[in-house]
Parts: sequence; C-alpha cells; structure tokens
Amino acid sequence: MATLASHRVAADAPLVRHGAQRAIVRLAVVNADRELTVELEITPGKANRARVNRGSVGRPRDVLGILRTVLFAPEDLALVRGDPGERRKFLDDLLVQRAPGTRACARTTTRCSSSATPCSRARPPTAARADPTRTRCPRSTSGTATSPGTAASSWRPGSTWSRRCGRGWRRRTRGRAGVRARADRLPGGGRAARRVRRRRARRPAVLSEALLEAMAARRDAELDRGVSLVGPHRDELELTLGELPAKGYASHGESWSFALSLRLGSYELLRGEGSEPVLILDDVFAELDRARRERLAETAVRAEQVLVTAAVAEDVPGELVGARYSVADGEVRRVR
Repeated sequence: MATLASHRVAADAPLVRHGAQRAIVRLAVVNADRELTVELEITPGKANRARVNRGSVGRPRDVLGILRTVLFAPEDLALVRGDPGERRKFLDDLLVQRAPGTRACARTTTRCSSSATPCSRARPPTAARADPTRTRCPRSTSGTATSPGTAASSWRPGSTWSRRCGRGWRRRTRGRAGVRARADRLPGGGRAARRVRRRRARRPAVLSEALLEAMAARRDAELDRGVSLVGPHRDELELTLGELPAKGYASHGESWSFALSLRLGSYELLRGEGSEPVLILDDVFAELDRARRERLAETAVRAEQVLVTAAVAEDVPGELVGARYSVADGEVRRVR
C-alpha cells in the first residue's frame, strides 16, 4: 500500500493466493487527523486498481503518500553486500515516499537506462534509433533530481539523513561509519556540465542539457562497449567503516548494523517531516544478537505503530507488547 510493490518479489502474481484470480488489500489510514479507507485490487497480468473512500482513482500511484512505512527485513543485507543497484533502489524508494510525484520520473529513468543499452550494442546506423529514448531520459532524470526533498538536497555528505544514519551506527556499535551519495560524474567540458559539477544549477533544463552533452561525449565508447556509460544508473551510495568500504570489510554483524542504521535513519527523517511512518520489522530479531535486539526495541517502542513478524515468538523482545496473531495453515488467529 505504501510503495505499490513487494520487498521480496518484482511481480504481483506471488501476492495472490494460489488458485485465486485476484487479491484485495484494504486498510484504514489516519493521516493528518483524517481517516481514509484505501483499497488495492491486485490482478496478475492486468492493471491493478485503487480506490479511496470507495471511489476509484485514476491511477494506482495516486494513493502513494497516504501511508508511509519503513521496512527492515533480512533482504536488507543486500544494501551493504549487494550491487550498487540495491542501494540506488533504496534511495529511490525513500525518495518516492517523501515526494510521491517522482515515482513516474524514477520509473521512466530506469526504463530509459535499460532500453538504451541494447541500442548501444547495435551498429551506428541502427543506433540512431536510440536518440528518442536518450532524449526522454534526461528530461525524466532532471525532473527527479529537482523535485522537492530529493537526493540533491537530502543525501549529500553532512545532510540530515546521513547524519542520522551515522548517529544510529555509533549508538549501536560505538564505531565510525560514513554514508555518502556519489552522483555520476558527467564527462565533457560543456557549460551545462560545468555548472552541474559546481552545484550551481539544479534546474531541469540545465540538468537535461548537461546529460545530453555527456551522452554525446561518450557515445562512441558506449557503442564500442555495448553499455550505457552515462546516467543515474551509474550513481552509488558509498558506505564506509572508518577509511574502508563497508562492502567486503564489514562483518556479518556490522553489515546488519549498517543496514539497520540506514533504515532507522530513513524512519527518523520521515518522522521529522510531520507524518509518523509505520515501522515494519519483518523477521529480523532472529538475525540479531541480544545487544542489537535491545537497541532496535528501544527505537520500536517509541514508534506510533509497529508491525513485527517472527517465526518464533520468543525472538521478539519483551519490551514490545501489543496484540499478537498466529498465521498458520492459511488462517490468521489472534492469540493475545
């Protein structure tokens, strides 16, 4: 409901009970002292539909922003140990929660980056067909980069979010950690590229011009190598332990602490903007030692609403009290 996607699978089919034609997710959300009933109808192979207060909305993405969530799950180890794409997706998802209108721009940018690569493998006469895609990509990218609350202002070194991630790490490990978003360095000596590199211009027109200049400068190299060498798909979220990169140097426990710090930093950022997000902890306590469990529980008890899943009830710290449900054999039963 918060992201229009599952954190485990890319397709919608696994979200529907086997043998059923569709699934419906319905919930009541209290947002800014106003209660809304939101409903999503998930139909594999077809467009999903959304309703708000029993009235249809034009597009499912129109419900984005009604509910904000921060999810911490075992898959989050990929934020530290995985490829740069995992960290870019993490930033994209956080961006969409802060500014829902950027979802279309982010998806268009991703499609443009991936569709330009096959064109780059073609010989020059055919490669000209890539030009419309490459023209559309700078427009969508610049729209994302200049939207309110985007990476340009939130994820630079020393930003509110990165400071909170660092403080969260120090509270959990008493060590030093660094979080820094590194944007793709635009090649070329054009005026627009120089202005962007000097951080003097964030307007969509200037960013689009700079991206087009960079694409033109690397066009021959792209055709030779068969990959797209310019664009947001080259960005990276750099995580460091002291002077060393976290990927490859962080232990299993340190990787967990880093991933947890990223998520809780995001939680504090969203919370500081006036809308309390729902904190979701998906089967993570079994993966944490006792000290990390206690520190996570300290944050969880301060949240307005927390959803916790666990395979073993004893894995949940005693500080987290509330309603408990058992999910087994296709049934949900309240046990406390």
